[in-house]
Amino acid sequence: MSLANAVDQYTILSGDRVKIKDLLCNRLTECGWRDEVRLLCRNILLEKGGNNSTSVEQMISEVTPKARTLVPDAVKKELLMKIRSILAEAEDEDEPHDEEEEDDDS
Repeated sequence: MSLANAVDQYTILSGDRVKIKDLLCNRLTECGWRDEVRLLCRNILLEKGGNNSTSVEQMISEVTPKARTLVPDAVKKELLMKIRSILAEAEDEDEPHDEEEEDDDS
């Protein structure tokens, strides 16, 4: 299992996935990313003409790479820091404390 998959699985199991997703959605809305992607979709539809021949799957495959490049670095960094803090808290909870170790030895 890759590190990304392990982190993904942990955040789902711990319930932190929803918090991360909410944070991301809020930040993307605040920075105007959602409006930019909406405009990008509109422009693609205008370029292809108004005949509605573009499927949702085609639109997603065309927009996704461009939309990913539009995510501001500050949002990416904030999300990464949030994930790191969640993992650090989990690691701290899993580590035995010195007092517990001393009790086990007696």
